[in-house]
Amino acid sequence: MTGAGTTPGLGFEEFVAARGPRLLRVAWLLTGDRHLAEDLLQTVLAKVWPRWRAIAADDPEAYVRRALVNTHTSWWRRRWRGEVPHGELPDTGAGTDPFAEVDLERSLASAVRGLPARQRAVVVLRYFEDLSVEETARVLGCGPGTVKSQAAKALRSLRAVLPVATLVEGGDRRG
Repeated sequence: MTGAGTTPGLGFEEFVAARGPRLLRVAWLLTGDRHLAEDLLQTVLAKVWPRWRAIAADDPEAYVRRALVNTHTSWWRRRWRGEVPHGELPDTGAGTDPFAEVDLERSLASAVRGLPARQRAVVVLRYFEDLSVEETARVLGCGPGTVKSQAAKALRSLRAVLPVATLVEGGDRRG
């Protein structure tokens, strides 16, 4: 008995080339993950290859599909047994968010881009490039008083947009 679209007696390579995409879809539907599906199909094909002549004589696609289901079930059972319940949850580092730093960088960069050009230049030079007031004034071609006033306005604007806890406490207070 042959399945739809299969020809008994196909060589292993021809079978995989012809039916591989369909079998990969079956594996994906079983696992729900593309990479696990590829691993599952590869594992099953490695298992059936040594016995291919006997398998190919009947309905190889049905055999491989069944092997996919059985192998996936054994993987699921093995994973389940490997889980050991504990009475207490492990300490994860006081609830730190691994993406918090990236979120802060993006929101800070967005807020800085929203500043007027002169304030943005002062903030970038003073706080990101760590230049002094005098060095910043020299780069911008203005006086130190202008740098200080533009920095104060920029920080006021940034504090209004960003939560205070995300900003460095007090900013840079160099003269």
